[in-house]
Amino acid sequence: MSAYKYISNAWRKPAQSYVGELTRQLAIEWRREPAITRIAKPTRPDRARRLGYKAKLGYVMVRVRVRKGGARKPRPVSGRRPKTIGVTKFVRAKSLKQIAEERAARKFPNLKVINSYWVWGDGRNSWFEVVMVDLEHQSA
Repeated sequence: MSAYKYISNAWRKPAQSYVGELTRQLAIEWRREPAITRIAKPTRPDRARRLGYKAKLGYVMVRVRVRKGGARKPRPVSGRRPKTIGVTKFVRAKSLKQIAEERAARKFPNLKVINSYWVWGDGRNSWFEVVMVDLEHQSA
C-alpha cells in the first residue's frame, strides 16, 4: 500500500489511530486562530490530492471554522405573535461545507475554490480545509 492509503485508513477510524489524539491537540490551537486561516500544507494530504490539490505555486490551502448547529431566526418584536413563530428547529438551506467554501472565496477574491473537505469538529465548531487555486499564476 502507498503512504496515502495508510493515511486514508487512519482518517477513517480516528479513535483507533493516531489521528484522534493528533487532531484533538491541533483543535486546541485552531480555536485560538482566526476563523479563516491560510495554511502551508494540508492536514489530510491524501484527501486534498484527491480533490485537486497540488504541492506547487498557485495552489493555496485555507482552513475555515464554521459554527455548528441549526440556524435561528429572530423572534418577531412588533405586531401580532404568530401561533407558530418559526424561530427554532429551522433547517439551513446550505451545508456547513458550502458555507465554509463561500467564506473562503469571500476572503480571497483572486482565488477560485476547487473543493473542500471536513477536518475536525467539536461540540461548537466544524473545521474544513478548502483547496483554492490562483488561475492567473503561471504554474497553476
